[in-house]
Amino acid sequence: MTLPDVVVTSEMLWLSALVAALIDVGLVLFLARRIQPSRFWQLHWPIALASGVFWMSLGLFFFETTWESFYAMFLPNPANRSLVRSTLELLLYPVIGLVIWWLAARLPGNPTVTFCLLGGLEALPEHLWGIYRLGMLDKVPFLQQASPASVLAFAVPEYVLYWGSTLGIAHLIQRVWQWCRQRMRF
Repeated sequence: MTLPDVVVTSEMLWLSALVAALIDVGLVLFLARRIQPSRFWQLHWPIALASGVFWMSLGLFFFETTWESFYAMFLPNPANRSLVRSTLELLLYPVIGLVIWWLAARLPGNPTVTFCLLGGLEALPEHLWGIYRLGMLDKVPFLQQASPASVLAFAVPEYVLYWGSTLGIAHLIQRVWQWCRQRMRF
């Protein structure tokens, strides 16, 4: 799929960052009320599983829907690009999720909130790599009117949403697992 007449400007990204941040506040508050610190400590393996599934699914979706208009501009075209990318995400993001979980569990404050915020910060090295190493703002036509600062400003709340969603999925996985274990005991 291509995006022929779409142009993303810095102003659009700044506004999108604000909207995403407002959505993040609601999501993070909801998760912080649902996931108590004692329960957060039990989420390490569900985080790994949810991270792999979430990021692989998201990567497959974006690769399939925006390859021609985005990724093909700065990545080589392997024969099985979706499979290669999704396999990397399946291996990499569970590790990233566990590192974020480990840090959040040990830093002061509510670990759920910290997890989501650290997840947002995780966007910075990824997007800095894309901007300055891969040259995505220069090579992708619809991003040529966007500044690096606006891309980074949007990326942080975007990733808070992604990692908050991952945490919510992990919490759901843990709850379903506990429910199944209780049912099997009769």
